[in-house]
Amino acid sequence: MNSTPTLLNRILLSVLGLMLLGVGILLMLLAAVPPVAAWWRSWSPGVWEGINRAFNATRFPGRAESWLWIVLALVLLLLIGLMVAWVAQQGKGRANLLAAEYDPGEVPGDVQIGGGVAEQALKHALAGRPDLAGATVTTYDIKGAPALKVRLLPRQGVAPHLLAAEVSGLLAALETVVGREIPVLVHIGAGARTRFGRAERVR
Repeated sequence: MNSTPTLLNRILLSVLGLMLLGVGILLMLLAAVPPVAAWWRSWSPGVWEGINRAFNATRFPGRAESWLWIVLALVLLLLIGLMVAWVAQQGKGRANLLAAEYDPGEVPGDVQIGGGVAEQALKHALAGRPDLAGATVTTYDIKGAPALKVRLLPRQGVAPHLLAAEVSGLLAALETVVGREIPVLVHIGAGARTRFGRAERVR
């Protein structure tokens, strides 16, 4: 429900995982397979020599330093900037406001209901239930409109559809108090199957 770039995260994690896997396999082969170690000893000096030639050919006039170091530093700075931007995108979308209306009554002004009101009300209504191992309620901003995500962890043997129906009743009562319909995502982790699947219900 938030604006976390899930697809990008999966792609980056897949690429990083494949790179680490490749490096690990290469290190194991170098240590355990003599032909691979011999190939590495014959191949790496040529690569290192080519790198040295590239740095020697790009020296500043009259100096021993290569301008390739500046290029590498700029690339690293760009990479750091991209990493900071990527981290900043994680978990966005949380909201603090559930509803806001202008009241033109005797004392005109804005009437606002914070997301914490709904979160605490639902948490209090769900607390202490013997059929729940845990419950969390979070307010999100979806395309400029507030929405709720209710995550439930029922105990083993609890029927998810009955639990969803009871939570829907609580949400209907909340909407009556707030005075407007609120989009809600009910996420139910079904006991031991939480690791392998999930059930979601959107109102």
